Amino acid sequence: MLAETYDSYELAAQEDRCSPRTKLTIPAQLRASGGRAFQTVIHDLSISGFSGAAISRMRPGQICWVTLPGLESLQAEVVWWDDSVVGCAFTELLSPIVHDNILQRYSPSSVYRGNL
Repeated sequence: MLAETYDSYELAAQEDRCSPRTKLTIPAQLRASGGRAFQTVIHDLSISGFSGAAISRMRPGQICWVTLPGLESLQAEVVWWDDSVVGCAFTELLSPIVHDNILQRYSPSSVYRGNL
């Protein structure tokens, strides 16, 4: 019974996002604590985290750093790893201004929102 409850909670936690994620493609670097940085591609991004390619297995709870073009490294914690894709939560929320600038630059369906 306890295992079933935990599995249900873990599944719900994956679906309960504190902020919307946007699908995009961003070249970046990812480095796990104690490891070497490697090239990756970020698949989605929110102010609270991201998912991206990770050829090496990463374990939930592991600390890592992602470096997006034009930004300093951002610390995150691995939440899940599945078949060479990792999902991470930023240690500190990404600034909404920085987030919007990244989306404007990398979103395939970016729309310019100017004054009318």
